[in-house]
Amino acid sequence: MSRILVTGGAGFIGSHVVEAYLGAGHEVLAMDDLSRGKRENLPQKAGFEKADVRDEKAIERIFSQYRPEVINHHAAQVSVRDSVRDPDFDAEVNIIGGLRLLKACEKHGVKRFLFASTGGAIYGEQETFPAPESHIERPLSPYGVAKLSVERYLFFYGVQYGIKWTALRYSNVYGPRQDPHGEAGVVAIFCQRMLAGAEATINGDGGQTRDFVYVGDVARANLLALEKDVTGPINVATGVETDVNAIFRTLNQSTGANMPEKHGPPMPGEQRRSVLDPSLAAKLMGWKAKMDLTRGLGKTVEFFRNQ
Repeated sequence: MSRILVTGGAGFIGSHVVEAYLGAGHEVLAMDDLSRGKRENLPQKAGFEKADVRDEKAIERIFSQYRPEVINHHAAQVSVRDSVRDPDFDAEVNIIGGLRLLKACEKHGVKRFLFASTGGAIYGEQETFPAPESHIERPLSPYGVAKLSVERYLFFYGVQYGIKWTALRYSNVYGPRQDPHGEAGVVAIFCQRMLAGAEATINGDGGQTRDFVYVGDVARANLLALEKDVTGPINVATGVETDVNAIFRTLNQSTGANMPEKHGPPMPGEQRRSVLDPSLAAKLMGWKAKMDLTRGLGKTVEFFRNQ
């Protein structure tokens, strides 16, 4: 069993990863600055440290006291739009924050690093559908550039210092505990608005597609990546394209909102199609998404209804 530090551990995806690791018998410390994460997302068995991933002194203290054997790095500036508005801040959190952790790993002899990366934002406008890990990388936002940069630093630290690393390139993750505020996933936004009886607007014609993967499946991928000791980038996705109109209709039915479909202007720079090929995850880790989209959306509605 491993002693694991999960950064961003009180967040939407991070808290599910913490649960999966605890369930498998690992010892887990969650580190989070609580700017987006919530303390109540964490199970009682998890240790907790409030700290910013950019804070070198805090990281040194945590590494010295806790002595982690594995880093699972989920702390991030997660908004694509905010990264465009403020690329400096995005780079500080997403690139410098990652480097702070890697430097601490090198200093303290930590040899395993799992990184929450992104598929859609790294591949950009796709040439092949679904996109494999070998697809050309053309990020269209500072957010995508930063995630790809950390992957490149991981490669360097792997060669230079023998750190084994896995970059899990997520597609569009949805599920319980997703934050419906700010730039959130369309599932969380629609759920909250429909349950509140507020208007839910579809951007553009709603024909834009995404690959929606359930957060429980993502947590299981983080567990398998640790157990199988895989190195390099791995897509964590379903390989299935679903358009936003279909999401709206399914949630409209699940929530009982029965809202008329309302379309607004398209978001500038939004990708038209995004879908990732998950076959490498199946081959190397034995991972495949299990949650059916309709059932996953139902579970998400149930969570928001109970909030």
